[in-house]
Amino acid sequence: MTIAALEALTFGLGRLAEAAGGAGHRLCLLTGDRAVYRHELAHLTPEALAVLDIVDVDTFDESACAAALAAVPDLRGLVNSTDTWSVPGADLAAKLGLPGPDPAAVRLLRDKSRVRALLHEHGLSRGGALTVRADPADPSDPARASTASAAAEILREIGLPAVLKDSAGTSSRNVWPVRDEEQLHAALAEAAQRAFAGRLFAEPFFSGPVYSAETLSWEGETRLLGILSRQMSPEPSVREEAAAFPVAFPDPELGLLQDWVGRVLATAGHDTGFAHVEFVLTAEGPELVEINRRIGGALVGEALCRAFGTNVYEAMVDTALGRRPALLDSPADASSGPATGFVLVYPDRRGTLTGWTGLDALSAFPGSPEWYPTAVPGRRVEHLADQRGCTGIVLAEAATAELALHRALSAAGSVRPVVAADDEG
Repeated sequence: MTIAALEALTFGLGRLAEAAGGAGHRLCLLTGDRAVYRHELAHLTPEALAVLDIVDVDTFDESACAAALAAVPDLRGLVNSTDTWSVPGADLAAKLGLPGPDPAAVRLLRDKSRVRALLHEHGLSRGGALTVRADPADPSDPARASTASAAAEILREIGLPAVLKDSAGTSSRNVWPVRDEEQLHAALAEAAQRAFAGRLFAEPFFSGPVYSAETLSWEGETRLLGILSRQMSPEPSVREEAAAFPVAFPDPELGLLQDWVGRVLATAGHDTGFAHVEFVLTAEGPELVEINRRIGGALVGEALCRAFGTNVYEAMVDTALGRRPALLDSPADASSGPATGFVLVYPDRRGTLTGWTGLDALSAFPGSPEWYPTAVPGRRVEHLADQRGCTGIVLAEAATAELALHRALSAAGSVRPVVAADDEG
């Protein structure tokens, strides 16, 4: 018996393979670029290696993926843990008669503007959404014609400060926080030159620290696994800099967050599987940033595994097989194991990555820091304002998320990407 995965997150493939093997299944990864998983593939345990098969296929070609899945022997489930492939994954599962989410619900969650408007309509957000550019591919779209008219409508309907972003964006791409009219006009002009996965829309800017609720659901029942802190870069960049798990909230406040995230997911139509719910904790309470119907990216899955002292990817396998995840009823909680903090390491200029300095010194720092590369020497670094510029992640452990983050920040401070600028040869 086999479980297939339509691509995966950069980290966690080994954990997923071990979970599949533990359930008595093989794991078949469909990927258009196995180099994405170079770190995971280089560190597979013998147990993971024994059950993993890789099929190279154009994962943006749904017909090719359908053919590849049809050739998988005794296929029982399809894991879909990414945003980019969530809609085609849901469609493929439905076509093949495999357990999976309602494709219509997945399409809703991939549309950030629709989710914002829906939550506003149900009293779960103080702000709505305004479409600025309905069809980025259509040059006759009237929303493209006049930056001035678009700015006027945003000022009238949303106000300032505001955020402009891609309704189907990932990795903080195509996001513009704007606090005054000059920034608004500049953002609209820049957006007019960009390609979008969805459409450009505007929503209110909510002030406060950013967190994410890591949850697991089954048929409408949701468990809050814990809260992850998220340190964002100074504006106008919107890249993620660091995170830690699990954040210690007082019980009353944690209970309110559990209730809020449950109502948000129910309203948005997510009733089964992991969810990564990003929110701003404002002076008036939580406000949604976005919902990702998957386990958290970067090293969130690893942080969950360590905190719970178990392989939480077993819940992903359970869900793919159409059965209630055992983790939902587990007595273990996020205090069962060590807390973790991790820091994303970015270069300070564009150019060609040639390596890093400081990696050999990581073992001298407390918290058993570990290095997770996301790039390889020789790669061009083009984007510094979002997560595409990340070259690697430093993770450290401690008894609390606060101490783990301090340790990770200290260790990551010694690591420097070495980038050869274009004028250096």
